[in-house]
Amino acid sequence: MKKFIALSAFAFAVLAFAAVWMGGLNQDEGWYLYAAGLVGEGRMPYRDFFYTQGPLMPCVYSAFSWTWRVGGLLGARILTCLVGLASMVLFAAAARIVAPPARRVAASVAAFMLLGCNLYHIYYTSIPKTYALASLFVATGIFLAAHALVSAGPRMRAACLFASGLSFAFAAGTRISLGAPLAVTGFSLLFAFRRFGWGFLWFGLGGALGLAAVYGPYLADPAAFAGLCAAQKYHAARGGFDVVFTVGSLSRLVRWYLPAFILFGLGVACGSRGGAPCTLDEEPDGRRGFALGLAIGGFFAVFAVQMLAPFPYEDYQVPVMGLFAVAASVLAARVEWLPQPALALLALGLSWAASFGSPLLEKWTVNGQDRFWSVKKSKYELAQLRDAAKLVEAIDPGGKTLLTQDLYLAIETRRKVPEGLEMGPFSILTDEGWRDLLENCDCPVAALSGYTFAIDPPRCTERPLVRQLEYWDLLKRRYSRVCHEEAFGQNATTLLFLKRRSAE
Repeated sequence: MKKFIALSAFAFAVLAFAAVWMGGLNQDEGWYLYAAGLVGEGRMPYRDFFYTQGPLMPCVYSAFSWTWRVGGLLGARILTCLVGLASMVLFAAAARIVAPPARRVAASVAAFMLLGCNLYHIYYTSIPKTYALASLFVATGIFLAAHALVSAGPRMRAACLFASGLSFAFAAGTRISLGAPLAVTGFSLLFAFRRFGWGFLWFGLGGALGLAAVYGPYLADPAAFAGLCAAQKYHAARGGFDVVFTVGSLSRLVRWYLPAFILFGLGVACGSRGGAPCTLDEEPDGRRGFALGLAIGGFFAVFAVQMLAPFPYEDYQVPVMGLFAVAASVLAARVEWLPQPALALLALGLSWAASFGSPLLEKWTVNGQDRFWSVKKSKYELAQLRDAAKLVEAIDPGGKTLLTQDLYLAIETRRKVPEGLEMGPFSILTDEGWRDLLENCDCPVAALSGYTFAIDPPRCTERPLVRQLEYWDLLKRRYSRVCHEEAFGQNATTLLFLKRRSAE
């Protein structure tokens, strides 16, 4: 199995390099890092600036803000990739615990391959969104729960379950929807009181303490609590339900994680109940089955919550796909006619084929097609961002502020944006607020892409064109165009560089 471990490590290194350097820009990267920078300055999410996710990511990342102050967005991506890698290793370790004893190594290696050799998963756990950190907390939670239930002694079991509850609570503090595995695990332990005794109590104490530590300060501060409630209203305001979008999201999720779905189906269809025979008694296999049920239940609970959202983007599932990979690898390991090397080879081959054929590679290298001809990108989007930052610096040497809704450009230039724009294109400003900002903004430089003024939060519909043109007219009164960059950033819009006339 050592050669498969080496091959999977090599594949991860290659794919991680591709994801970190070649991976397309995502608007969310900028405002997550910007929020972390504000927390590092002593500002509080919800109270001092608007923020829509759980508060833990900016709090954790604020301790590592030097990574993007030194290395820009590339530094933040490397940091996030390492966090994502740690989560994959922990999911693999959980699979090792849950799998039948004779198949532990194969299950562990297969679980890592399903994640660490999956270009889509690596990309979304390398860009600085909430997914990598949330995955790490979910992975830690399921690993500790599995260890507590399968192999720990009574005293260690209580400590591990407490720590597991704490970790699942931290996952919910990163993305609120990830409270589902916390509830699934807690209630499962409660219903299994005869088997695990007071384990549910220790788990619940850890979960309660974690939630209190994360959300307590915001519940105690009236202004922060109002902002937290406003963030949930922001999500709810994007109402409606489009069955075509939902089915499309599910279809894309299956495409991105097809190797895991194949192994899961194989395990369900062909796997034996307990896998390889247990040498002691039936109870260890029963505990492993219970831990496997926690992984499956936690995944489907979050899956259901996300799919019920008005617009269930498939990448929302990334933090819990490790749970699915654990389930898929363990179930496949129970297929008696599938030897360990064959399982590892199957997982590796499927993952390599899926990654090599991933549409992401084409998306990162071309900007669509002009009739017969593919429009090849002149440079990767991250390199393009770095060049745009140099241009901003050339227009305004040593500047501290930048008028932009492309927050990854603010991160790359190490500059502040006007108050109210902390969430980039998803920032909420009233019409009066926009007019006041454009009439009084003192930023020497503006860098404005096709996202500027276009999105009308919280419903995230397109702002009426007439209103957009009014804002551009206000902007042109005080700023003059310097140059532009075609096909810039996420979804390749035009980036305009403007300089304030009074600063000329």
